[in-house]
Amino acid sequence: MLKFNKDGLIPVIVQDIKSNRVLMLAYMNAEAFKKTLETRKAHFFSRSRNKLWLKGESSGHYQFVKEIYVDCDEDTLLLKVIQIGGACHKGYHSCFYRRLEDSQWRVVDKKVFEPEEVYSKK
Repeated sequence: MLKFNKDGLIPVIVQDIKSNRVLMLAYMNAEAFKKTLETRKAHFFSRSRNKLWLKGESSGHYQFVKEIYVDCDEDTLLLKVIQIGGACHKGYHSCFYRRLEDSQWRVVDKKVFEPEEVYSKK
């Protein structure tokens, strides 16, 4: 039994199944979890928009879910996915594209798309 927090959400770590690179952290509610199971495409709950969303619905950068894991406390999920395009809305493959080096955040990844190309088409 999954343990959702007081807001009805569970954190979800998303990982590239080929490279094992962590792509992003998001949240699911029960409906997003159910839709993910049904479609095998990652669905999340947007806390900023307060609604369900299919990852890639605007950008076309879908996450095809291949494996789902739950942690020992049953309060965090891990999705292993095939990522199409970038996971990050800023254009990077991973949301974790900066690394702390010499007390500075340095970009250590290349962009896979320019955000304007995707989000201006709405």
